[in-house]
Amino acid sequence: MAMTREEKASMIEELQVVLQDSKIIYLADIEGLNAVNSTELRRACFKGEVSLRVVKNTLLRKAMENVEDKNFEDLYGSLKGNTAILTAEKENAPAKVIEAFRKKAEKPLLKGAWIDNVTYVGDDKLTTLANFKSREELIADIVALLKSPIQSLVSQLENKENAKPAEGASEETEAPAEA
Repeated sequence: MAMTREEKASMIEELQVVLQDSKIIYLADIEGLNAVNSTELRRACFKGEVSLRVVKNTLLRKAMENVEDKNFEDLYGSLKGNTAILTAEKENAPAKVIEAFRKKAEKPLLKGAWIDNVTYVGDDKLTTLANFKSREELIADIVALLKSPIQSLVSQLENKENAKPAEGASEETEAPAEA
């Protein structure tokens, strides 16, 4: 059943809002997934805090063109065949979901990704994107690096305070003064 002009306009507006509000956008090819696999992928996305939505390429392209402060031109070539748009708060979340799902199925294939004004095109970028560290992971790494020297210093000071003088070592005593 064909969409009416109003339905198309409404869908473009919805996609435009999604694109405008998202800093992390992945495009994937899910063509050929059966109903069971599609349901499993949607569940995996939900667990991974990733939003998945199947879209029409022409409507997605129009929505991309209408977003003023973001440039999606490098992704236009990816808008062929069946396309799903995945959005998330963590940069690597969609890539991790796709990578994990592909252990049991051939699809989805990564068509491209747009992350904070940087475009990645092609399925060969999936491993790179999955290995990105999220903001929270980077902060945790920095805190651990800053904390490590302090912990080491405290540990050394505690060991020094608790250390006993070596056996046979005599403490210095003052000799009586001769008169």
